[in-house]
Amino acid sequence: MRIQLPIVGVDGAAHHGGRAALTCRFRCGDACFHEVPNTSANLYVGDVVAGALSRRTVMRAAAVVTAAAAVGASATVAAPEASAVGGHRGGRGARGLRFAPVAPNTADTVTIPDGYAQNVVIRWGEPILRGAPAFDPDRQTAEAQAGQFGYNNDFLALLPLHGEPHRQILVANHEYTDEVLMFRGYDPENPTRQQVEVAWAAHGLSAVVVEEDRRSGKLTPVPRHPLNRRVTATTEFRVTGPAAGSELLRTSADPTGTKVLGTLNNCSGGVTPWGTTLHGEENFNQYFAHATRATDKRYGLGSGATERKWERFDRRFDVAQEPNESHRFGWVVELDPYDPTAAPRKRTALGRFKHEGATVRLTGDGRPVVYSGDDERFDYFYKFVGSKRMRKGAGRAVREHNLSLLDEGTLYVARLSGDSPAIEVDGTGKLPADGEFDGSGEWIPLATATAHGAVSHVEGMSAEEVFVFTRLAGDKVGATKMDRPEDIEPNPHTGKVYVALTNNSNRGVGSNPKPDEANPRVANKHGQILELTEHRGRADSERFAWSLFLVAGDPDDPATYFAGFPKDQVSPISCPDNVAFDPHGNLWISTDGNALGHHDGLFGVATRGDRRGELKQFLTMPKGAETCGPLVQDRRVLVSVQHPGEIDGATAEKPLSTWPDGPGRINRPAVVAVWRADGRDIGI
Repeated sequence: MRIQLPIVGVDGAAHHGGRAALTCRFRCGDACFHEVPNTSANLYVGDVVAGALSRRTVMRAAAVVTAAAAVGASATVAAPEASAVGGHRGGRGARGLRFAPVAPNTADTVTIPDGYAQNVVIRWGEPILRGAPAFDPDRQTAEAQAGQFGYNNDFLALLPLHGEPHRQILVANHEYTDEVLMFRGYDPENPTRQQVEVAWAAHGLSAVVVEEDRRSGKLTPVPRHPLNRRVTATTEFRVTGPAAGSELLRTSADPTGTKVLGTLNNCSGGVTPWGTTLHGEENFNQYFAHATRATDKRYGLGSGATERKWERFDRRFDVAQEPNESHRFGWVVELDPYDPTAAPRKRTALGRFKHEGATVRLTGDGRPVVYSGDDERFDYFYKFVGSKRMRKGAGRAVREHNLSLLDEGTLYVARLSGDSPAIEVDGTGKLPADGEFDGSGEWIPLATATAHGAVSHVEGMSAEEVFVFTRLAGDKVGATKMDRPEDIEPNPHTGKVYVALTNNSNRGVGSNPKPDEANPRVANKHGQILELTEHRGRADSERFAWSLFLVAGDPDDPATYFAGFPKDQVSPISCPDNVAFDPHGNLWISTDGNALGHHDGLFGVATRGDRRGELKQFLTMPKGAETCGPLVQDRRVLVSVQHPGEIDGATAEKPLSTWPDGPGRINRPAVVAVWRADGRDIGI
């Protein structure tokens, strides 16, 4: 079955690489329109002549997709709190992926497979702390928002709650605010102090206890639970690790360089084996005004005023007045959800860059290994190998020991080499003669932190400089420039590591770096996923093998690749972003900025066996929304519906989406749970 899809969405908005300009403004400060921050001359995997790459606008949906779910539907009512439709509930596929795929579409709802049900778990503004008022968009205050679920939820985690059956702790990131959609009458040139303070309170993290309906997968929040918590842009954080106390982190408000107010632009994250959550500060650069230094430029800070104008209300957002404040962002944050009184910690040993997230596995002897991507065109991906072993147990001493694990160890950056002649990587995405884009790689050590100090492995940089200006350290050692490395996830069944590379429209264009075997397409609109195998299966190894597991896009496009699986039997996918694993070892991929003309979604793909590479779409997003924070359990899938209605021309007065609460209501980012209507496991 062939489906013709427009390049422009049904809302009529023009897109840059599939992303509306409104999203670019508020989420990342128009990062894709700025000069590429990485101007280093380090070596690339290959040096090839870029070929012109044409793209088709016709896609082939999977042969098993039902015509009833065809593209073009545009819902005019809100997504119901619970919905289910009859029909096909299983079908062929890898275990965990036996569902009828959802067809690509532009419907203004969360579209799910036949035989599945859904509910909105929690929306922006719902009260979670004692004393917080009900949400009222026309009477919102900073105090109210600080007790309510934050805006633009992204990463999600569910942690067990011992002693309270059928309850868990839901932890969510709140990446950024979109004031145009939040406030009626908002003037971008003259925001009010109240609006700015509400936005500060809407950033950060939420922890909220949720309760499961025993008869279904439905989750509902438990307001005023003692473990519920909000962390905002003004919450006090501890700085730990090798850069704590550095002169590079000291400010007039904090001359010790060990205390920071707030966390900003938290994108993805991870859950540690010792029961805490990690949160990556990503596009922090957009909040800081009047930057002029070369180090600021390398991190994408601008020389003028910011979009939100926060510098008018707090001098710490003005680099001209507080030159070190921006150095206090761009870290991985660790939160203890079981102790709402504990200050969150910024872990400097993991380096400072635009962390998409941070995911953890243990070495054979129990030391933590943390993977993280730097979400920027032509930037790098990293891992941290801890030097201290995790302890088991629940006592206070054990807990405190485990809460120190991410302060000591070695930070590495990846360098990749291809195994095909450069002439065979021609920029079109055509596979080389050996039938794969693959090769080898090494982890280059940058710095090592110990209890007695830190040592730099980068010539000309101190250890403190390596940890604070990690991008520059990667430049100096010749790390491989990638196509926006985002979420990185180890497969708990096989140990293989998967790296989502979202896209890079600048690859091979003009004087920008040319294609190489790991990033093989000119003007890469659709992205790819890299599969990495650590040497001898050791998480602490300094060598690895790699191959491209998936090259995204229209399956009819010769440039795409699905691990060798027949391309007429897969769903089209574009711009992989967050990734997660289900209990069966299947990789689940959420997309951001779909460049194929339809809405973002969530996909499952088999990573092993005779169905390796079989990719099926599980759900799609409403108008303007991005799929974030996927979490796949035996009986439930959770997703963040981020920035619904974020379409060029939309405002709080004139929303261009009706999700989630129907016509005439303000758009509210939310968490959605999906489960099988018959109560059985997902995809079985």
